Amino acid sequence: MNAPVNLEKLLPQVDHRHLDHLEEEAIFILREVAGAFERPGLLFSSGKDSCVVLHLAEKAFKQRQADGSFKGRLPFPLVHVDTGHNFPEVIEFRERRAAELGDRLIVAHMDESIARGTVRLAHPLESRNGHQTVTLLEAIEEHRFDVLIGGARRDEEKARAKERIFSHRDGFGQWQPKEQRPELWNLFNTRIRPGEHFRAFPISNWTELDVWLYIARENIALPSLYYAHQRPVVRKKGLLVPVTEVTPPEAGDVVETETVRFRTVGDMTCTCPVESTAASAQDIVAETLTVTISERGATRMDDRTSDASMERRKKEGYF
Repeated sequence: MNAPVNLEKLLPQVDHRHLDHLEEEAIFILREVAGAFERPGLLFSSGKDSCVVLHLAEKAFKQRQADGSFKGRLPFPLVHVDTGHNFPEVIEFRERRAAELGDRLIVAHMDESIARGTVRLAHPLESRNGHQTVTLLEAIEEHRFDVLIGGARRDEEKARAKERIFSHRDGFGQWQPKEQRPELWNLFNTRIRPGEHFRAFPISNWTELDVWLYIARENIALPSLYYAHQRPVVRKKGLLVPVTEVTPPEAGDVVETETVRFRTVGDMTCTCPVESTAASAQDIVAETLTVTISERGATRMDDRTSDASMERRKKEGYF
């Protein structure tokens, strides 16, 4: 990630016109969701993909003002599954962004699932990422969501590459790969039985590069940890593990302070930064043009447990 990049040579070769098509497709999908379902929700983790989807939703449903801001309310609430192990910068951004929007924010707290006994941890510092499914399904049942809009993309991981734009979930919240519905000519079968629901992914056809090009073009605000900053880390198995209250250094670990940024954000126990000096979206576009590993493959410890780890979690009801 630290290899020198010739911006003058690389950036002029990037054609931005395809972003208009991707934006139009995503807005069409968002409006299909609003028209086809009674109780939608937009999953908002404050990650870059969910920030892009939120921006697209504002374009789809709000009135743009002369200063570039949006006026009005979204036809659905924002929904966040808070593991209790989120990076502080992410929670601060979530609260600030929700206050700016004036839209309803529903936070499903995993600590409440733990208190109810529906989530049981082996030890207090265990990664909570895999347990999010339980809290998410409880929130779906409590608020009777019939569709949740997410920011997953097909280029992130093999299991996500299999998933449809409108992903059907059964009465247990599970995804069955062999029972997905065809999506020909942008015609979507959104019929569901009581207790079932859908996940809708408006930016399925985007890549990480598309996302950063769009963030740069639209000047979309993101949590600060997406950009270069100094952070104490420990090198383990080819990853830079951040030193936090839930990931303290172990005996024999060497703590280093490095200039890093995050390519994706999630539970502190499984999300790692990469070495980078990119301080702007344009800088990250240049870096992304040179990488060969997806952001999840390069930074997520939970996806390294096995080749099928994501597919298994999705079958259980994961995002």
